Amino acid sequence: MGRRMIYICSPLRGDVRRNIAKANFYSRFAYEKGNLPLAPHTIFPQFLNDEEPKERKSGMEMGLQLLEVCNELWVFGPIITDGMKAEIEYARKHGMKTRYFSEDLEEG
Repeated sequence: MGRRMIYICSPLRGDVRRNIAKANFYSRFAYEKGNLPLAPHTIFPQFLNDEEPKERKSGMEMGLQLLEVCNELWVFGPIITDGMKAEIEYARKHGMKTRYFSEDLEEG
């Protein structure tokens, strides 16, 4: 029961289907490291329309609420979207440990 909860931060916009698959891959990586991954951007698009501004805002707000209960923020890939910037800034303001990984899962 002692798993750390890791918030997975990666792009959604653009090729949404591909980006969700990548987020699932990153979640698996966090799981294999003994953590409990949380990737809201793989869940919320199932019932929220990211292209609808009100629903996107709701999704972002709910994501930040979930980030509050996580132990760390893990950022993946070379592209930092506006949504990711908001998550990174939130983590920074709250003193949350943030780690950066390449798409190939190299930390750096």
